[in-house]
Amino acid sequence: MEPKKLCLALYTGSVDKLTAAGIILSGAAANDMQVDIYVLLQAARAFRKDIGDDANKLNMAENPDLKKEFLESLKNLNVKTWVEFFREAKAITNVKIHVCGLAGKVWGGEKLDDFIDLADDICGIGAYIQSAEEADINLFI
Repeated sequence: MEPKKLCLALYTGSVDKLTAAGIILSGAAANDMQVDIYVLLQAARAFRKDIGDDANKLNMAENPDLKKEFLESLKNLNVKTWVEFFREAKAITNVKIHVCGLAGKVWGGEKLDDFIDLADDICGIGAYIQSAEEADINLFI
């Protein structure tokens, strides 16, 4: 039986939503799903090498005043960073991370080397549309 497919359009560049995406991705990996992640607009900024896992360089989408409390709570609970969730999922199952070419350019990333090593390629929005059509589950975060 072929594994189920998850397509995740990751629009956000905020640490709270990236963490949520990482937790969802962890669940998909535990269920041996095939996952395609499309890094769009603000998320492309978070995937830049100079930002990556530095939560201090990311905003908080919901209740920005709670960012410090949120990060301290994650640390106290020994919750992985969003990058660690993504890296672990890639080690467990078939996860491909595609950076939208336009989104990358908006944030100064023109080549794959401009992004953290989790990114597999740079593509156009048509690749996301096709993947979303073929997926069993399509999420937009």
